[in-house]
Amino acid sequence: MTLFSALTAARQKIDRLDARLLLQYATGCSHTDLLARPETPVMAPAYAQFLEWVERRAAGEPLAYLVGEAEFRGRIFQVSPDVLIPRPETEVLIELALEKLRVLTAPKVLDLGTGSGIVAISLALECPTAQITAVDLSFAAISMARTNAGRLGASIDFRQSDWFENLADETFDLIVSNPPYVAAGDPHLAFNGLPFEPQMALTDGADGLDCIRRIVAGAPAHLNPGRWLLFEHGYDQGEASRRLLRENDFVKFETWRDLSEIDRLSGGLFDICQKMTG
Repeated sequence: MTLFSALTAARQKIDRLDARLLLQYATGCSHTDLLARPETPVMAPAYAQFLEWVERRAAGEPLAYLVGEAEFRGRIFQVSPDVLIPRPETEVLIELALEKLRVLTAPKVLDLGTGSGIVAISLALECPTAQITAVDLSFAAISMARTNAGRLGASIDFRQSDWFENLADETFDLIVSNPPYVAAGDPHLAFNGLPFEPQMALTDGADGLDCIRRIVAGAPAHLNPGRWLLFEHGYDQGEASRRLLRENDFVKFETWRDLSEIDRLSGGLFDICQKMTG
């Protein structure tokens, strides 16, 4: 079995790019090797691994879980079925958070529901003066995030917590979150590899706004005056998110769109004066 014949056979079952990437991971060869030396033999153990991956990919399992890693903002993060696969849309949250942090000195940042750690680690590396705390309910997710932070050289205080539960009376200059926001029973949960991802990180098991309600309601007790809460949400949840922010003493609340012009995240500035006079 050669590189060329293995790749040709796999293309009958899965996407061409997926087949190439899986073959590269299984054999350790590069794209250049595939182009320049397609007649190279594939060793039996590598071919067996490749065949297994092809079958699993054909059954819908995400490529990132098969190879154990995914790219986000030019960095490689380890992933497993215990955490969501990084999505490029979340870069909108990173960019907006960095914009808010640039005017602050040694800001304290809280990342709620950190998962694999992509938000916390990206902020720690791109805003080195920030002090980052990241929490997740899942111990497995926290372990994965710690591993990624260690590999990428990010200093972060990771804690297991159900949102704000284990943060006592700590306050922060920015709170960010990419919470579960898909409604239970949403048909999208059955497609695009989502059945393989952790359901507790995708859906709140209710209307898709339950976790957002808890975050928005709990944030004022943990935000310094005049500071921001930013959170990702579903394409049709912008109006509801702004309403929740208004009801919980936030001002300057706004919804931002991603590159596809889809509502992607909302946020607001906490006004303690409004809370005291409301």
